[in-house]
Amino acid sequence: MLGDVLLITEKHIIAAQEIVKSVLEQKKSRFIIGISGESGSGKSELAHSVAKELKKYDIVAKPLHIDNYYRILPLMRTQWRKDNGIEKVVGLGEYDWDTINRNVEEFKNGLESTGPCVDLVTEQVDQLTTNYAAVDMLIIDGLYAIETPAVDLGVFIELTYHETKKAQKVRGKEPQNEYRARVLEQEHQVVQSIKHKAQLLVNMDYQVVKA
Repeated sequence: MLGDVLLITEKHIIAAQEIVKSVLEQKKSRFIIGISGESGSGKSELAHSVAKELKKYDIVAKPLHIDNYYRILPLMRTQWRKDNGIEKVVGLGEYDWDTINRNVEEFKNGLESTGPCVDLVTEQVDQLTTNYAAVDMLIIDGLYAIETPAVDLGVFIELTYHETKKAQKVRGKEPQNEYRARVLEQEHQVVQSIKHKAQLLVNMDYQVVKA
């Protein structure tokens, strides 16, 4: 996302080093890593750190933030959720999975790919074009990233939104109010339901362990 604030700390770097060890053990052509977790848990920071660590091994890895792929535009999403019922619509169905899977397939085939990119300043959706010919690995991060069928290694951050309130406030993506609290609780329920698809867990102490 354009304008996103990354708060990378030592814990993200250390966790990334452990994840890369697992990646190198099972490395194959066009490898895909998925990183899921709740809001503020450090998904983007971890994806960036993993990409930087892989670069040390001459592996070009590109993060793909699938929170860019909401079907409802940012400026319309709050009212749409309220109108349709937060507990009914917040979840996997909010994502444009057809475009996600198309962009992932374009990566797997080393093609040029165009997908959405949210500008957090204007809250508009731009289109970003990437040439995947020179990209070795894809790192998909987002609430439901490990739900992507093509993921080779799923990583799940166990921190819940209750532990990440400070990070959410600092990043300031959405105001902290009753509406946001209901959204976070619903996201919590859905994200936890896909935890079993991960092979690696980042626990409450940000240590990487096998699922």
